[in-house]
Amino acid sequence: QVQLVESGGGSVQAGGSLRLSCTASGYTSCMGWFRQVPGKERLGVASIDRDGSTRYVDSVKGRFTISKDNAKNTLYLQMNSLKPEDTALYYCAADFIPCDRRPIAADAFEFWGQGTQVTVSS
Repeated sequence: QVQLVESGGGSVQAGGSLRLSCTASGYTSCMGWFRQVPGKERLGVASIDRDGSTRYVDSVKGRFTISKDNAKNTLYLQMNSLKPEDTALYYCAADFIPCDRRPIAADAFEFWGQGTQVTVSS
């Protein structure tokens, strides 16, 4: 069992930046960020493997950067040029199985954080 604890959410104006962090209690392989707005499904944002290979959904490419410090078991999401449509509850996710270029899908991750709110105002 792995516990994930997120931090770094908050409120920011459009065009601003935020950095999310997620610390895992143990070893993980594939890690990712998801987001969810009320009444809608949880959608993948980005994922990263232990070797540093990354994937992003098109809507955040060029604006968000996922990174990972394996020594600290900590995952990051640097979010720049934020837009109101980025407003959501952001979740950290992890699994023991490598990402292996598979889609960033919620059912591919076993462990989840509690979520951190990101609100972007226009």
